[in-house]
Amino acid sequence: MNAPAHVVVVGGGSTGTGIARDLAMRGLDVTLVEKGNLTHGTTGRMHGLLHSGGRYAVSDRKSARECIEENYVLRDVASHCVEETGGLFVKRPEDTDEYFEEKLAGCRACDIPAEVLSGEEARDLEPHLAPDVDRAIHVPDAAIDPFRLCVANAVDAERHGARIETHAEVTDVRIEAGEVVGVTVRHESGPGSRTHGKAGETERIDADHVVNATGAWAGRLGDLAGVDIEVRPSKGVMTVMNTRQVDTVVNRCRPKGDADIIVPHETACILGTTDEEVTDPEDYPEEGWEVDLMIDELSKLVPILEDARTIRSFWGVRPLYEPPEVGSADPTDITRDFFLLDHDGRDDLPGMTSIVGGKLTTYRMMAERIADHVCERFGVRADCRTADEPLPGSEDHEVLDDAMRRFGLRSPVARRSSQRLGSRTEAVLSSCDPNPVLCSCEAVSRAEVRDAAAQSGTDLNAVRLRTRASMGNCQGAFCCHRMASELYPAHDEPTVDDALSELVEERWKGERHALWGEQLSQAALKYTLQATTMNRDADPVGTDVAWGDFDAGERPATDGGR
Repeated sequence: MNAPAHVVVVGGGSTGTGIARDLAMRGLDVTLVEKGNLTHGTTGRMHGLLHSGGRYAVSDRKSARECIEENYVLRDVASHCVEETGGLFVKRPEDTDEYFEEKLAGCRACDIPAEVLSGEEARDLEPHLAPDVDRAIHVPDAAIDPFRLCVANAVDAERHGARIETHAEVTDVRIEAGEVVGVTVRHESGPGSRTHGKAGETERIDADHVVNATGAWAGRLGDLAGVDIEVRPSKGVMTVMNTRQVDTVVNRCRPKGDADIIVPHETACILGTTDEEVTDPEDYPEEGWEVDLMIDELSKLVPILEDARTIRSFWGVRPLYEPPEVGSADPTDITRDFFLLDHDGRDDLPGMTSIVGGKLTTYRMMAERIADHVCERFGVRADCRTADEPLPGSEDHEVLDDAMRRFGLRSPVARRSSQRLGSRTEAVLSSCDPNPVLCSCEAVSRAEVRDAAAQSGTDLNAVRLRTRASMGNCQGAFCCHRMASELYPAHDEPTVDDALSELVEERWKGERHALWGEQLSQAALKYTLQATTMNRDADPVGTDVAWGDFDAGERPATDGGR
């Protein structure tokens, strides 16, 4: 019996992990490499909307139909990652009736359930909507946790035999006799879970096929292989508010424009977004006017946003792609559809395929499409099962219900843990006794932090993404050090200190755009706490201190002995 083909998937976002899971379930030998954490790229920097397709119902009906189809699939197979919020497209007096009717007709043409609500009915659903919103369209939008979704895909890929390597950057695409035969990666700290301070190494990974699922970075991997991939990255800001000002996804019902959506997400709301083409997916300006625009424009839909506290902002880069001959001048005109680039037929380079464009809502469909392509190449006849088999945590709702009863439905901590862990709740929470809460804002307990650290080594940002610890109102002021302490004594003090520093720095990156009003006071309090209790405002004391220069503490009398 021949060994299964070995496929290297480059990219640890939703599409990459989805491809790894699909191929592994069909029996192929799979290695996924990602230069950062899972969700390091675009997937970890989006507003968390599970599209109903309503946003594309006028301008891009193909994408709209794909969105509603996958919306239903993900509610089934990833139920512990999805919050059923529903969505509204709200019309203000200055928005046209013609566009409202066009949106409604588009939704119905794409089989998206759409119900017209009066302004009063919409405010019954969302009491903080502006009083002059005169009507709305209700659609099945939802919120989805992209971090939980990616981790679940990666974990299931591993269950089916895949190897998942994070913090492993591809430095070369190896080509022999005109065919891609593998990649060279540089491990930040050696294969396996990342450990701060551990020396890395370079590894050559042979492959029968390489899949480029790097999103906005697809062009860079293409450069390593000597092929042109004309990705057009487009940046957009997301601003995180301190509470859930709305419980329903609120969209503005108007043609394309910036600052037109509010997504309730866990304990906060995320405001989005802008759409501006950039040349480099990692180096672009993060501008204050973009944050101001979110507040100013979206306050017209939900006026209490004007006085609410902004806790952080972050920018993501869309991996937009269109065939070069189209040449759209405005990034908002570029399709949100996805494309499979077969470099054998396209560039006379067998052994590599790229997947570009698309969006998180359709990641599973994208993965199925490229897995079909790879399987066809190797004569694998296994069918795709990812639309039917639940992801880890969503397998059995009875397990979830039993666990919630056992750990007490009245406890907010148990409820939040159950929402995050799904059917793994009992296994994780029973693994640790006592099990105190380490992150009060997000109700994350020690058991969850230890469970996440077991998967991700000393990478506390990976722990954060798996649990949401340090992502609440205090932005880690009271829990970063508690998370770090869970790494000791399995890891020594310098390793733990490096891990803590990286987590604190990552939190600060998003806060610096929101330093006004109460958030400025909050940031000052956090700085003071961490500076005065952990020396976080200075270099840690090293081992080169000349301790012998210190005396024993006796001081000469200067007052004549009185």
